[in-house]
Amino acid sequence: MSNPETVETLAFSDGKLVLIDQTRLPEELVTLTCNTVEETHDAIKRLVVRGAPAIGIAAAYGVCLAAAPNTPTRQDYLDSIAHLATSRPTAVNLFWALDRMKRVIEATADNDALHQMLVQEAITIHDEDRIMCKSIGRNGAELLKQCQRVLTHCNAGGLATSMWGTALAPIYQCHQDGQEIEVYADETRPLLQGARLTAWELSRAGIPVTVLTDSMAGSLLRSGRIDAVIVGADRIASNGDVANKIGTYPLAVLARYHKVPFYVAAPSSTFDMTLKDGEGIPIEERSREEIAAPQGVCVVPAAANVMNPAFDVTPAELVDCIITERGVVEKPNRASVTAHLS
Repeated sequence: MSNPETVETLAFSDGKLVLIDQTRLPEELVTLTCNTVEETHDAIKRLVVRGAPAIGIAAAYGVCLAAAPNTPTRQDYLDSIAHLATSRPTAVNLFWALDRMKRVIEATADNDALHQMLVQEAITIHDEDRIMCKSIGRNGAELLKQCQRVLTHCNAGGLATSMWGTALAPIYQCHQDGQEIEVYADETRPLLQGARLTAWELSRAGIPVTVLTDSMAGSLLRSGRIDAVIVGADRIASNGDVANKIGTYPLAVLARYHKVPFYVAAPSSTFDMTLKDGEGIPIEERSREEIAAPQGVCVVPAAANVMNPAFDVTPAELVDCIITERGVVEKPNRASVTAHLS
């Protein structure tokens, strides 16, 4: 079986950050070039680049664009970190990557060498992500060995990282190993990341994929056709509670009721050990228009209110395993998570 490679989600070339514009998929495969910190901030906020690991990488490169095209000062870099941290609140990888960039600033006394040191750190974060994707793929593939049909939610594939993704990495690994595996992808309202992005990248890789509306998942699980559910994560609390795209929590409840394994795949950098549980995870509220006027078409009366949280929290007790680049946390709780990360 050929090696299923995903597209290059982002790149840093000639001092510029180049991103696949995911708001244009699946109709167009085009890129957006960011020359400044502000353009990077806007790209993250508008979901041009999205997925916790990819957001972290993009932000790291964004720091390197401080004060461009002028020669940045040390304070310019620190200001860029503070500004990029305001782009999206839930994905902890954003803050993890920015903290790494800040530590480089603090540890580098030579101002002339600082820019190159920051670029190198961003490249290192990018390279580590590729290794992470492969490792999660191998670790998760062991859990999916006997699976033929897998259900997923949102997009946690190559478009959300630098390569294979998190939740989709085990599926790519199984496909590469010659295992016949089919993916059912929730469309993931309101922005349809499952329909637009997951289905697009799996189709390109030659992996069979079927899109369903989010409200069909319960009936599908009841039918007995799904062998496992696997999703990504944007932040995981120290007790194993998981924040992921809105709609993940009801999917976990349905999976438990129908006795279908529910797996979460994420890098170890997604754990936020400062939070005792999921109650402390900040949940991003997005604009009314995403619900009320998708693609510019009004579907909600002006007098009606709208709720648009981007994420929900799934309690650890509903998660069978968390898959990371380090291995697998079975029945996650505070003790098992701490041991896994130590």
